[in-house]
Amino acid sequence: MAIYRFRVTFEDYEDVYRDIDMPSKSTFMDLHQEIHKSTGYQADASSSFYVSNDQWKKGTEIALMPSPRKVDAGVLLMEDIRLSKFIDDPHQKFYYIYNFDRPYDFHVELIKILKEEDGKEYPAIFKSVGQAPKMIAAANFPVASEEDEDEYVEAEAAEEYGVDEDDDYDTMDGDDEEEGADQEEFGGGEEDY
Repeated sequence: MAIYRFRVTFEDYEDVYRDIDMPSKSTFMDLHQEIHKSTGYQADASSSFYVSNDQWKKGTEIALMPSPRKVDAGVLLMEDIRLSKFIDDPHQKFYYIYNFDRPYDFHVELIKILKEEDGKEYPAIFKSVGQAPKMIAAANFPVASEEDEDEYVEAEAAEEYGVDEDDDYDTMDGDDEEEGADQEEFGGGEEDY
């Protein structure tokens, strides 16, 4: 059986990564759980893998605990899809978002295809570099109430980014007076034409 070695890198912490060996018959759920074994994060959060190109552009979504809207749209489920189904390239990439409530983004790239070693258990963490960033607790984020959001919008709508309406009208009034003075000086009003 083929063994896929994936390099899992935090998008915002490129010096922290995990190399994980996964049997080709494994599901995306297996990979999801192995990533969380290697980071220490809870694996029971809504997450998704996206089949990606070389620029990490998100394609087909493979989800865990998807929203009803995604289910209705026919999203693929991690527990149903084998890794081998989406390995089209020897350097296949997957963009992975963990925990949509407080997301961490990962780049998951196939870096090697190996033969299974006798006596070795899979999946396995082959290499672990750097310490995974601590999960930020939801209590650390202020949550805006609906009233706060409404007040913010009203305040924003009331002001035109530093433009004082009185100053605008003062400038325009001054310009009109100067034009009238010029017309009188040269004897020109519309009546003379």
